[in-house]
Amino acid sequence: MMSITFLPFTFSLMVAFPEVPLGILLFCVCVMAVGAVQALIVVYAFHRPHLLSPQIERSAHRALYRQHILGIVLRGPALCLAAAGFSLFFYPVAYLLMATVIFLPYVSKVAGWCRARLVGPREPPAHSLEIFTFDLHEPLSKERVEAFSDGVYAIVATLLILDICEDNVPDSEDVKVKFHGSLVAALGASGPHFLAYFGSFATVGLLWFAHHSLFLHIRKATQPMGLLNTLSLAFVGGLPLAYQQTSAFARRPHDELESVRVSCAIIFFASIFQFAIWTTALLQEGETLQPSVRFGGREHAFMFAKLVLYPGASLLAFACTCVLSSFSTAIFHAMQIAVPFTFLLLRLLVRLALAGLRGLRGLRGPARPTHTRPVPGATDDAQSPLLPAPC
Repeated sequence: MMSITFLPFTFSLMVAFPEVPLGILLFCVCVMAVGAVQALIVVYAFHRPHLLSPQIERSAHRALYRQHILGIVLRGPALCLAAAGFSLFFYPVAYLLMATVIFLPYVSKVAGWCRARLVGPREPPAHSLEIFTFDLHEPLSKERVEAFSDGVYAIVATLLILDICEDNVPDSEDVKVKFHGSLVAALGASGPHFLAYFGSFATVGLLWFAHHSLFLHIRKATQPMGLLNTLSLAFVGGLPLAYQQTSAFARRPHDELESVRVSCAIIFFASIFQFAIWTTALLQEGETLQPSVRFGGREHAFMFAKLVLYPGASLLAFACTCVLSSFSTAIFHAMQIAVPFTFLLLRLLVRLALAGLRGLRGLRGPARPTHTRPVPGATDDAQSPLLPAPC
């Protein structure tokens, strides 16, 4: 865990000094350390079979399972070792190898698919291993996906309040000298910062609420859904940057247009990947969704509205800043204020929209009854109420 928590520092070094190999080397050392610890855990578990799953514990090919799992665990560290070597003389290849580490399961799946199309499917070996594969449709632990997501949202919300506590508590001497002892006036000078904070926190809270509602409807998480969730969380982690951009409007008014667009882009991508998770779940609704939401209806419409609200609002705000660039700050603050109120009224708005659609459908007139031939010898009382009446 210590090595994993050190990774953001290595990312910062690579962003600030992309041509210096130190950041790449530190990242690779962290990944290799994590891989070494995981390999030790695997070896320890196989020396004590009661720690293994029942299927592996009872298997006659336990050594093959251990070799297979160690191969999966050590692939990433092996690529990082190669990346560390390339960083000393040709760093672009090092960055490519590190990106391969992140997308290794999907690269392996695509490579297997291409090999099957070119040379045909391979014959399964006699000692077939049935688990620990990189199958994109293999389910993830839904509970761990939710726990990881909740942790990211909690950390982002904490970072927002830490920025407020650190930068916007006035100094007592400044209050006496600049504001004649008025704490209210001193806090009023930081009004844009508080407005940006409440808007950013409302954004984090509503994105978390949409994520919570989404995973209430999901029964099983697949690996594509896990990847999309990780991409969404990557942009959720950028919301403190959006807060810093919008809180600087008063200090840097000449940069406010770029700040607004950066903030809209962060919010758009954080929310559009949530919508992509829902779309992926709908494609396999028989195995991924709860039975109560599997057949469409009002809950589907309400979920769609919740997930499309922030992408639509941020995209609309971005487009408006392209036309009305001088009002970019007002447009962004209007979006921050309007979206929470719309969210509160969303169920009512969805009901009104569905009622309007039913009303438009009713204006077309009642559906014509289907004409069927009368059944010989059957009486009116014997007709099924589910069948239309005969001519």
